[in-house]
Amino acid sequence: MTNHEKINYIEFPAKNMQAAKDFFTAVFNWSFVDYGPDYASFSDAGIAGGFVKSDLSSSGENGSALIVFYSNKLEQTQEKIEGAGGSIIKPIFDFPGGRRFHFTDPNGNEYAVWSDA
Repeated sequence: MTNHEKINYIEFPAKNMQAAKDFFTAVFNWSFVDYGPDYASFSDAGIAGGFVKSDLSSSGENGSALIVFYSNKLEQTQEKIEGAGGSIIKPIFDFPGGRRFHFTDPNGNEYAVWSDA
């Protein structure tokens, strides 16, 4: 399979770089490499990416793309997110094909988690 013209990398804003690293390590077991105080790349996420220092955050209300995680155990993943400082902004709801919820990380970026189980 070729990587030509495929999504290869994604970047998120982070007001607090350490909070981003702590949260995504605790919940999703991501690994990080720092490139100075204003950038950290991550791996072990299904796609490579990074966090860039910014006072902005991404959300559906602002027209941002929504990053959606998959979980075999939706409630357990929700508990991990809340325990690591994330906030549930849309509780678990059903949709054709499964269930999901939306959350924000400690920097205010919106994500979702879905399950077909």
